[in-house]
Amino acid sequence: MQSLTMNQTALSQPSQWHQTNQPNTNSFTTKNPIQFLRFRNTNHQNLQLRFAVNPSSQVPPVVVVGSANADIYVEIDRLPKEGETISAKSGQTLAGGKGANQASCGAKLSHPTYFVGQVGNDAHGNLLANALRDGGVRLDYLTVVPSAPTGHAVVMLQSSGQNSIVIVGGTNMSCWPQTLPPQHLEVVSSAGIVLLQREIPDFVNVQVAKAARNAGVPVIFDAGGFDAPIPQELLDFVDIFSPNESELARLTGLPTESFEDITQAAVKCHKLGVKQVLVKLGSKGSALFIEGEEPIQQPAIFAKTVIDTTGAGDTFTAAFAVALVEGKSKKECLRFAAAAASLCVQVKGAIPSMPDRKSVLELLNHH
Repeated sequence: MQSLTMNQTALSQPSQWHQTNQPNTNSFTTKNPIQFLRFRNTNHQNLQLRFAVNPSSQVPPVVVVGSANADIYVEIDRLPKEGETISAKSGQTLAGGKGANQASCGAKLSHPTYFVGQVGNDAHGNLLANALRDGGVRLDYLTVVPSAPTGHAVVMLQSSGQNSIVIVGGTNMSCWPQTLPPQHLEVVSSAGIVLLQREIPDFVNVQVAKAARNAGVPVIFDAGGFDAPIPQELLDFVDIFSPNESELARLTGLPTESFEDITQAAVKCHKLGVKQVLVKLGSKGSALFIEGEEPIQQPAIFAKTVIDTTGAGDTFTAAFAVALVEGKSKKECLRFAAAAASLCVQVKGAIPSMPDRKSVLELLNHH
């Protein structure tokens, strides 16, 4: 497996992008208290952050291939018991989906970002297209599918800020061409980095990951989405595998209660051919396990108020990718991502909660 190597570059401002018309679905939570994870002294005081507030435009784009969901929020005090009907305090439909979330985050962080995905010819599809376009995401490769509904999700948001989600796949899971169009694979091949998730069919992810590998473009594969074994054919073309702790436990069959447990689960991923494992640990922070090296740990940057954790994992992954495209060190990438996720959980909704670059840098400068 090839390693990730990036040249030091800068990012572009959204105001410099050219928008063209298009042609025709997260959270991470943790059950365990923070004391289960013992972080080494990471000496953040001596970590020099070198992120430009207004970067230049000469940089390859982030390309996100994935899902777009209409998130139907219902605010409740608690989850209903089996056979029970309860009343919601409010309801609202917002744009979301893991792919759309990550694309929106990349764009909000001032990086040129393309989204490759599908929506239906319906109100939810219009909602998503407008939200992505308004956020600065390039929609040249968004396909409108008239024969299937837009994917959507019911997000049951509890007063604690935690959530439970039920997903309807719609166009995210159906009507994909068996062979992706050449123009889709071309934008993948010209990317600085490619982001994938598990809310679209595996065969689509495999084609994209192969095209990226052939072009020398690194791939980050977020484990979030449907619960099923990951094809080895896909893992063979992934540079960074990014699960949260519950996904890591489920996919490896190993416990993730302590840092030692998480390390062993990451080692199992290494044996499957994935050289870098980026584990999102919710309120306990994150850790990057690179085969043959010491783990790099990042404590969480705690939010003053947790409103909604939906999209926090997607924010973390996309922010990490943006920093990586800039050529930042892995420690800097982790810290930038932690700050972005901390800001995300303080706002309701997935796409609406994505922080802008200035806010992330201000948080880092004061932390």
